[in-house]
Amino acid sequence: MVKVKMKTEILAPAGSIESIYPAVRMGADAVYIGSKLFSARKGAVNFSEEELKCAVDYCHAHDVKVYLTLNTTLHDSELEEAEQLIKRISLLNTDAVIVQDMGVAELIKQISPQLRLHASTQMTVHTPAGAKALYSAGFSRIVLARELTKAEIKEIIDSCPIETEVFVHGALCMCVSGQCYFSAMLGSRSGNRGQCAQPCRLPFGVNGIAGNALSLKDNSLIEHIGELAGMGVTSLKIEGRMKRPEYVAAAVNACRIALDTGVADIETLGELESVFSRQGFTDGYFADRRGREMFGVRTKDDVTAATEKVFSAIRQKYKDEQPKIPVNMALSIRTGERIYLSVSDESGNTATAYGEIPQEAINVPINEQKCRQSLEKTGGTPYFSKTVNVELDDNLSVPASQLNKLRREALELLTEKRTKRIPLVINDYKLPERKLHTAQNPVLRAVFKHSDVPDEFAVCDLAFVPYYTPCNKLGALQDKGINVGIEIPRVIFGAENDVRKKLSEARNAGVSHVLAHTQDAILIAQELGMKVHGGFGLNITNTLSAQWAAQNKIEDIQLSCELNLKQIEEIGGDIKRGVCVYGYLPLMICRNCPAKYAGFDCKSCKKQSYLTDRKDIKQRLFCNGITTEVLNAVPTVMTDRLNEIKNVDFHIMEFYVENHVEIVKKLRQYQEKINVEANYTRGLYYRGVL
Repeated sequence: MVKVKMKTEILAPAGSIESIYPAVRMGADAVYIGSKLFSARKGAVNFSEEELKCAVDYCHAHDVKVYLTLNTTLHDSELEEAEQLIKRISLLNTDAVIVQDMGVAELIKQISPQLRLHASTQMTVHTPAGAKALYSAGFSRIVLARELTKAEIKEIIDSCPIETEVFVHGALCMCVSGQCYFSAMLGSRSGNRGQCAQPCRLPFGVNGIAGNALSLKDNSLIEHIGELAGMGVTSLKIEGRMKRPEYVAAAVNACRIALDTGVADIETLGELESVFSRQGFTDGYFADRRGREMFGVRTKDDVTAATEKVFSAIRQKYKDEQPKIPVNMALSIRTGERIYLSVSDESGNTATAYGEIPQEAINVPINEQKCRQSLEKTGGTPYFSKTVNVELDDNLSVPASQLNKLRREALELLTEKRTKRIPLVINDYKLPERKLHTAQNPVLRAVFKHSDVPDEFAVCDLAFVPYYTPCNKLGALQDKGINVGIEIPRVIFGAENDVRKKLSEARNAGVSHVLAHTQDAILIAQELGMKVHGGFGLNITNTLSAQWAAQNKIEDIQLSCELNLKQIEEIGGDIKRGVCVYGYLPLMICRNCPAKYAGFDCKSCKKQSYLTDRKDIKQRLFCNGITTEVLNAVPTVMTDRLNEIKNVDFHIMEFYVENHVEIVKKLRQYQEKINVEANYTRGLYYRGVL
C-alpha cells in the first residue's frame, strides 16, 4: 500500500456567504458549504445557486477548496431533483461533494464521474474495514466518527490510502452520527435529513438523578493538531455551519496558529471559548478518557461571555482582505511601445494588461523605484508581489494613475484565470424508470440481543444473535431447527479483529448468515464468504440505495425505520426487503455511556440503568460492552396492522430487554395478528419525517 503524504488542511464551516470571508481570511485551506437542498444542516442559511458560484469563485481566487454537502438520506420523490442538482453543481467547479446516501453516491458516479466523493460522518466510518470498503467504492475521503481514540484514528490511517478528515472543534452529538433516531421519533424531524431538533440538549436524568445525561461539551482537539498532522490526517474539520461568522473566524484562527506553530495559543483558545462553549471543551474521545467530565451544557456564564466587545474584536481581524497569494510581476516600459504588465502565480497562470505608449519626459522621468511602489500596492486583493521585474528605457514619462490601472487590470485578469471553471464530464444520464417491487406472504425474522432464543422461533426464516455467541450455543440453536445468523453491532469501536475472529468461528460452526448495519460489517462478512443481510443502520430510504445493495451482493435489506408506509411501498428494485413490526427502537447509540453522567460505572450499573425525561418517562439503556443504546420508552408495534405494510418480503421482530416468556408472547401476538400492548407506538409508519 502506497500512501502519499499530503499537506494537512484546515477545513472551515460556512453556513452562509457571510461566513466565507472570515473562513478564508483567517487561514482556512478549504470550506464546506450546503445548498438549499439536501444538506445535513437545513437550519443553516445555506447557499442559493448564485451564492454557490460566488463562494466558489472567491475561494478559488484565494487557493481555498470548496466541498459541497449532499449529506442527507433521500426519498424516491426527491431523486429527480437531486439528479438536476448534481448536474448543476458539476458546472460550479466544486472540489468535492460530501454524501451519506449510497444511492446518491452512485447517482453522482453516473452523472459526473470526475466529481470527488467524500463520505460523510453520517456513514459511521470508525474502523479500518469501513475505510477500505469506501475506498473500494470510489470515495477519495472519509470523515471519521468523532468518537475515535488517537490509536484508532492512526490504525485507520495506516490501513488504507484513502484521505481522512477528523473533527477538531465543535459540537459533539451524544449519538454516533448516522445512527440517531431520537429527533425523528420524538418530533418527526430526522437528523439524517438535516432536521435535527436537538432533543438531547434537554434535561435527562439517570436512575432518578436529575441532570443532562445526553449533552456533551464541545469537542476540541486544537491542542492535538500537531499530533494529528504528524499521524497523517488529511483534513482538520471545524464544526459549525449554524454558528455565526465570528465563531468561524475564531476557530479557524486557533487552528491555523496551532498547525503553523505547533502550539495552541492560550489567548486564541480563550477567545474561542468566549465565543461559544458548553462549560468548556473536551478531548475525552481522542484521549480515551470517557466519563462524567465530558458532559456539559450551555450555562448563563457561557452566554454572557459572548459579548459584543468579543465579537467586534474578532471582526476587526477579518474585515480587510488578506494578501496571501504570491505573484511575480514584470513591467515593460519601452520607447515607442505600449506599456504592459504581466503577472503570474505559482500555479502557472499568467495575465497581461496593456497601457498607452509612454511619452518623453518633460521634467522628471519615471524611475524604477516609483514603478515598484505603484505595483506593490495590492491591498484589497488576495495577492502580494513576490518579485517585481522592471524593464525601463531612459527619459520616459508614465502617470502613476496608468500604472495603478495596469496593476488592477492585470490582477483582475489573473483572478479570472484562477477561477475559470474547468468543465467536468457530465454524462447524459436520466434516472431509470422505477420498477416497483412486489411481494406477497412475508416471512418472519427475529433479532435477539442475547442468545436465549425460544424453541418456538424455529418458525422464523432467520433468527440473528450477537456475534459473540459461543459456538456451542450456536450449535444447540441449529439442533433445534432454528436457522441462526450473526448480527454485527452497528458500531464496533476497536473490536474489528475480535468480530472477525468470532465470525470465522461461527462460520466454521455452520453459520452462514450475517446481519450487517454498516460498511465495515459488510466487508468483514463478505471477506469471510458469508451471506450478508443489510440492517436498518444502512439507512436505506430510496430505490437507488436498494439497487446499490443488490449490486454489492447483499442478500436483502431492512429499510430505514424513518420511512412511512407509502414510501416503503414505492421503493423499487428486485432486492428483497423487510421492516420492523415489533421492538423497542434504539434512539441513540453512544460510546460515552449516559449512566456515567450520574457517576455510575459498569459494576454499579449492572445493565439496569434508565433515563428519565421532563415528563418522567423512562427509557432503558442497553449495553453490549462496546456501546450503550438508548431505547424508546415504548415498543413499536404493527402486529395488528400487518396487512397495511405493502411490498415487503419479511417482517422483523427485535428483542432487547424482554425475558423468555415475554418473547414467546410477542411471537404469538404476531402470529395471531393482534396487539395486546398497553403502551406502544406506531413508530413513523404513519407520521414519516421531514
